[in-house]
Amino acid sequence: MLGGGRATVARVTASKPRMATVVIPQNQDEKPLSSYDELLSVFHQACKPASSFRCGAEIEKFGVLSDGSPIGYQGESGVRALMNELAQTKGWAEQVESDGGPVIALVRDGASITLEPGSQFELSGSPFENCHQVCAELSEHMGELAPFSERHGIRWLGVGFHPFAQREPFVMVPKQRYAIMREYLPRRGTLALDMMLRTATVQANYDYSSEHDAMTKMRVALRLAPLTTAIFANSPFYEGAPFGGKSYRAKVWLDTDPDRSGLVPGLWKNGATFVDYVEWALDVPMFMFKRNDQKVTNTGQTFRSFWKGGFQGHRPTLTDWQMHLNTLFPEVRLKKTIEVRGADSQSGALACALPALYTGIFYDSKALAAADAFTHDWTFSEVMACREEVWNEGLDVRFRSGTLVPLAERLIEIAEGGLERRAILSSAGNDERVHLARLKDLISHGQSPADLLIDGIHHAADMKSEILARTDVARRR
Repeated sequence: MLGGGRATVARVTASKPRMATVVIPQNQDEKPLSSYDELLSVFHQACKPASSFRCGAEIEKFGVLSDGSPIGYQGESGVRALMNELAQTKGWAEQVESDGGPVIALVRDGASITLEPGSQFELSGSPFENCHQVCAELSEHMGELAPFSERHGIRWLGVGFHPFAQREPFVMVPKQRYAIMREYLPRRGTLALDMMLRTATVQANYDYSSEHDAMTKMRVALRLAPLTTAIFANSPFYEGAPFGGKSYRAKVWLDTDPDRSGLVPGLWKNGATFVDYVEWALDVPMFMFKRNDQKVTNTGQTFRSFWKGGFQGHRPTLTDWQMHLNTLFPEVRLKKTIEVRGADSQSGALACALPALYTGIFYDSKALAAADAFTHDWTFSEVMACREEVWNEGLDVRFRSGTLVPLAERLIEIAEGGLERRAILSSAGNDERVHLARLKDLISHGQSPADLLIDGIHHAADMKSEILARTDVARRR
């Protein structure tokens, strides 16, 4: 998720297995930015009619060997070998950052497979009309991974923080931006390298019809961000044992980089607009930009400074601005889509729950209005205080006069209403509420996924084997 989801790339049809290589396109002759309106154009041009709305998911997972050790980029069981096999047999095209550069992604028919810095394997799915399709795509993806995984004894773990690995053994994926982040981010937070190497998330992406629609969705999702984290808390382990809390991934994000993460305070005011998001983004320090397929390291300079004064003779382009937007990591991110980013990665039965939850809220006008009204008086300071505690206590965090449990129940109710009114049926005759059923049951018992993971874990005869089994993406628990 660090790289920001689906890029505009060449599409390769999967009907006939073949191997191809795609260089990430750049507009070398692009003119420098000349007006503020160009900064805003990224968002205005993304607006589309509700009839064209789509939902998508980005799901990260850890590949581990039988002893729980992480697979890396290189080697016969590494993700590079896996990507090569998928390209040869499943019609994916390998993607590189420059001619002759290392493979850093796969692309096919609007979807991509990308790598996080610690070789976390991410499916950035196609945009679909409904959640049934999102879930079917994930099942197909896991099926495509199965032959390689079975031969090499790899299991795929859907959990927010690596349950076993220490930080030191990781070798970072050879992506240009990651090398810069490895040097810069530890100056901004002591757990920044953990964020890069040992965390995994599930993200859901949504369209918007207008500036007003985008700001409403952003405002609602930002208010709900800590509640979303609590509902999907799923990382109670640290280096092989429970650490005592519910989401170590959420703890990590509190000590990563406050400049580019968090709750975007400028969007909480009444009447917030795209300008407010642009103003926040302009004052975030950059990582890099590219010229002639080569990175230009530019850490520390804000994009506003780059826009006004340039850097080493270079002037910013619209492509630079879009790259910068991809390096911002708030709990809810605005780009050509709205990205809900605050959830831990999940194992099989809950992997589609986040896309279903926010599809029900965002894509039904009555549900969106209800969620806005439900949260209308939640203040930034209250929600921020909740965010600072939710990693430890999960749904037991105190918010005003009670815990988060009744708030989670109300949110599920709102989302279910939206999904019911959408009335989109699967081949089995179920509407999209089916993807919330397991989550709803958990919340009715005051639990998050982390509570299931740690239930009785200390009494397991083999704790490592039990953790592997409970976090397996393929497990439909």
